[in-house]
Amino acid sequence: MTEAERHSHRRSVVVAGAGIPGLTLALALAQANGPALSVTLCDPGLAAGAARHAGRAYAVAAGGRRMFERLGVWQTALPAAQPIRDMVVSDSRLADPIRPVFLTFAQDRSEPDGAPFAHMVEAEPLAKALLAAAEAAGVAFEAHGITEATATARGIRIVRNDGQAREASLLVAADGGRSRLREAAKIGWVGWSYPQMGLVATIGHERDHEGRAYEHFLPSGPFAILPLVDGGPLGHRSSIVWTERAADVPALTGGGPEETLAEIERRFGLNLGRLALERGPSAHPLAFGLARSFRAERLALLGDAAHVIHPIAGQGLNLGLAGAASLAEAVTDALRLGLDPGSPDVLARYERARRFDTLAMGAMTDGLNRLFSNDVLPLRLARDLGLGLVDRLPALKRLFIGEAAASRGSLPRLLKGEAL
Repeated sequence: MTEAERHSHRRSVVVAGAGIPGLTLALALAQANGPALSVTLCDPGLAAGAARHAGRAYAVAAGGRRMFERLGVWQTALPAAQPIRDMVVSDSRLADPIRPVFLTFAQDRSEPDGAPFAHMVEAEPLAKALLAAAEAAGVAFEAHGITEATATARGIRIVRNDGQAREASLLVAADGGRSRLREAAKIGWVGWSYPQMGLVATIGHERDHEGRAYEHFLPSGPFAILPLVDGGPLGHRSSIVWTERAADVPALTGGGPEETLAEIERRFGLNLGRLALERGPSAHPLAFGLARSFRAERLALLGDAAHVIHPIAGQGLNLGLAGAASLAEAVTDALRLGLDPGSPDVLARYERARRFDTLAMGAMTDGLNRLFSNDVLPLRLARDLGLGLVDRLPALKRLFIGEAAASRGSLPRLLKGEAL
């Protein structure tokens, strides 16, 4: 191997997984480093393009929005982004005639640009914008999976599922919660399944949601109504994330669209008028999981390959975006200093930046789910008292909003809207 070839291998990154975090990382690295870094995105799903993301929507916090603005994709995705201007939290039983409101969050005026603390963004147009920007930045797309990765003296040898091999300085495993690359690297996993499933659907309704999100805490789990951009036959739309006991899901969804819509209406309420089921519901098992390490030799874990949390706070994607921002910063800073971007020091910096926040968010979502997904009277009284106290303390509410919006603490540059 020539010296030029060795130099090329030291300065190449392969990202395995074209979900939103993997796409974002590939784009950030390519834009920041140009021809100094070769970036390749591998995923069999690339053959389907952005269409593979259809039907999904995410709550993108203000930090993620600032990053997408810096990367030049927010304006393209903006028509599919609905600001969340306030949020209402209630706690009741399903049969209760009144749902008392214990906590409200309004748009955070402390944001420097006065922007909302989050937007609901449909995944397909966001993925389309990221794919187009990544291609323009020089990212190479390969619609193949990776079956083997072995660290060598010069880098990491990567074998695709068609038998082709290459060597890179760094491999990023963004291949989901059941990451084969994580397992092959023998990185341990601490986690458990919840006796719940998450049901996701798009609901049409007659009245304008006015950018308001709802979180109804029910004994079986939270029922979230999240505003989407206008459209559909009834003129207005929302996404629901419905947590239900796994044993009850077949009975609730197995009777056909009309019966399923009737169950949704019982939880959705009547304040937005007539409802229609536009898409779904799709059911997903819920779990908590955290990798024992976010790195191995020449390998970094990203997104669900590193952590899986309960959707109760809508922070799963935002954790993945924060990981992409931190890893892009660590790799780019190393390259500008003439260092190996896949070295142990670079990966240790990435892990230090993300591990505590990830663990804290995972513990918080797990605790909230256990606290609210039950009908134990003393716990109900305690949690409702706690929600009421938070609602009466503006400083504490601002702290919670700032944390949810990724606007507090030590942030990677991209989450602050700064260039790498």
